[in-house]
Amino acid sequence: MSTIRARERIALVLAGGAARGAYEVGVVQYLLEEVARDLGRELPLDILSGTSVGAINACALAAFADEPGPVRAQRLVEHWTSLRIQDVIHPDLGELFLRSMRLILARPARAGSVALLDPAGLQRIVSGSIPFERIGANLRAGRFEALTVSTTHVASGRTVVFIERNGPPLPAWSSDPTVVPKETQIHAEHALASAAIPFLFPPVRIGDELHCDGGLRQNVPLSPARRLGADAILVVSPRHVTTSPIPGEEEFAAGPLAILGQTLNALMLDRIDSDLDRLRRINLILDAGSRAYGDEFVDKLNRELGFGDALRIRPLRSLLIRASVDLGELANKYVRSLAFAQRASGVVGRLIRRLSSAEGTHSDLLSYVLFDGEFARLLIALGRADAATRHDDLVRFFSGALGD
Repeated sequence: MSTIRARERIALVLAGGAARGAYEVGVVQYLLEEVARDLGRELPLDILSGTSVGAINACALAAFADEPGPVRAQRLVEHWTSLRIQDVIHPDLGELFLRSMRLILARPARAGSVALLDPAGLQRIVSGSIPFERIGANLRAGRFEALTVSTTHVASGRTVVFIERNGPPLPAWSSDPTVVPKETQIHAEHALASAAIPFLFPPVRIGDELHCDGGLRQNVPLSPARRLGADAILVVSPRHVTTSPIPGEEEFAAGPLAILGQTLNALMLDRIDSDLDRLRRINLILDAGSRAYGDEFVDKLNRELGFGDALRIRPLRSLLIRASVDLGELANKYVRSLAFAQRASGVVGRLIRRLSSAEGTHSDLLSYVLFDGEFARLLIALGRADAATRHDDLVRFFSGALGD
């Protein structure tokens, strides 16, 4: 039985971003090492919710939940920094030609085949590095409460939230017909489907259905964590938000690869700021009501609205850690370095360097496909640094959840 119920439920929410996911690892490593050291205890992560590459990271954390925090973090670091782009990126030039001809001739492609990259390398890495069978054992041992992986159902466009948990049937979910929760044992195909970014990787078959990247509609999966009873949500997003003016046409070379990079940005666009602002506003209203009408205000409000436990409105604390610099620019700089030239050769190396040949125009696409250990090391260091700047906030966040 779980022993974690005498305090707040804490959810860790990991966003999407393909190769940018190494940034999340840096933040997680800082949490499980530095923040835990200051608090003098292991950090509880009760609900793990991920989309796209965040789903892969969440599955790894769930599978190794029986290990000490620093060991879990180091496993993630080692997996990411051991990547070589030649092992993940396998462009099939013959297949690319056939796919191009299908587009030119307006002929339909075989279902699931339309993608620029062969997914075999990523499949091999995910299946070989994450012992998915350990997730259920860790749940039954009470080491965490739930894991969620979000995908997009190709045929309908609905978001499917796959949930593995050890407990009673799922609570009432949402009145939104475009979001479908499904309890299941989560395996490699669920994580790979969540990370199957359109145009880059083909959809993945789960049972008789094709699924692709969950980030198309739910890049930051706040809702699953909230529905599963989280009291406090820590969100990690590799997406950098700039306040710079929108560039003019003369500053942006709108070639097909640049447009693809911007399209991926648009597809992976999250509404995290507006979602968190909505949570803050609800908290303010509930706090004001409790001050004005007493401690029973929230209970009376929910009774008046007819909301049971599953839909209950309640205060929900949140904290966001996001990339402080543009990861596209960081990728562009790295690809032009001697370090990358020494690591990547052949067709793949030439292709990646070609993407970086025009200043700034393809850097967004680069940052999505650059599954390279040294680039991952740069992102991990950035994630640690960004978390360090929020150290006091993180300590307060977990102290509040632990009742300290």
